[in-house]
Amino acid sequence: MRVIAGCARGRTLKTRKGMDTRPTADRVKESLFNILTPYLSGAEMLDVFAGNGGVGIEALSRGADRCVFVEKNAQCAKIIKDNLILTGLADRGEILPRDALGALSLLQKRENRFNIIFLDPPYHSPELADVLRKIAQGCLLLPDGLLLVEHHSADFSWHDPAIWNISREKKYGDTTISFLSPAAAGGDVSMSQQEEDK
Repeated sequence: MRVIAGCARGRTLKTRKGMDTRPTADRVKESLFNILTPYLSGAEMLDVFAGNGGVGIEALSRGADRCVFVEKNAQCAKIIKDNLILTGLADRGEILPRDALGALSLLQKRENRFNIIFLDPPYHSPELADVLRKIAQGCLLLPDGLLLVEHHSADFSWHDPAIWNISREKKYGDTTISFLSPAAAGGDVSMSQQEEDK
């Protein structure tokens, strides 16, 4: 796994051995950042269920100002720290080695707000719906901010339309990235906004 573009381009990132983590594939990450790049300059980003930190580090490499990484697995949190050092981005990253809901409560108390929030939980995670509810309750997403969820293409059990609308979808086989906006903003996803990459 490597950094695709930006100041750390080409750096190979450490990953945890085994199947317990599922790093965002390079082709998915490249497509994702084709969309995100115009929003990155100076952005404050939150990467939840961060794994090896690949998505947040890519954002920092491409111009995000700061990224908070939330990862409860101690080994993965250490890998994120190593990857930030490896890419020369350690001064712009913060790691919260705790569960997602606990980290979100801390960020709410600190009154942190983010331009981009990226969630990449294990597929079919029962925690995801609660995390999305907490983000809404804590007002952690800035107005006009972007909230993205990477999930299994067949699983929308986490989606509560009373809280979040799905404004766009990008499909990559079994993986889908859904772009969410507050339900108060109106407008669920239409067929013309669904995109699929074979």
